[in-house]
Amino acid sequence: MKIGYARVSTVDQNLHLQKDALESAGCEKIIVDTISGSVLLRPGLEKVKEQLREGDSLVVWRLDRLGRSLKDLISWSGYLEEKGIGLVSLQESIDTSSSTGKLVFHMFGALAEFERNLIRERTMAGLQAARSRGKMGGRPKALTKDKQKLLIQLYKDQSISVKQICQMMNISKPTLYKYVKNVIVS
Repeated sequence: MKIGYARVSTVDQNLHLQKDALESAGCEKIIVDTISGSVLLRPGLEKVKEQLREGDSLVVWRLDRLGRSLKDLISWSGYLEEKGIGLVSLQESIDTSSSTGKLVFHMFGALAEFERNLIRERTMAGLQAARSRGKMGGRPKALTKDKQKLLIQLYKDQSISVKQICQMMNISKPTLYKYVKNVIVS
């Protein structure tokens, strides 16, 4: 049996392309995740693991849908090989049921990781260059200095609830606690 696995990182992204390709490849089941590939425990992937049996094939649209690092991909490949399950990646035309497919799989995985590392290095170099020119990256603060002081005062007074403070300031609880923590640390 061919079981397809599709993944997008955010709810805003669309699964149609992946699902259509997996259906065209003859997948009888398609299991989906809407979660970052960097998250190791993905519910859909766990469900795939439960359903795959010896002689089955796990089919993905691209290798990066299965894993974000070479280590992760090799781990999956080893697990599947140990269980007698094939891995098929449609975009890279890889089928690990053959020796050539296994070789190509490892080469593509290494190249994908190399590309991610290059992107990370370029991003870090760009941020460093911007900082050297006096530009600060990152998300702007949710509250002005005056609102931050008011938030801390309201929090310390305990006259109104944390929920009410958050509603008043239009911020989330984690953001409130981040501001409180920054005051305690400094």
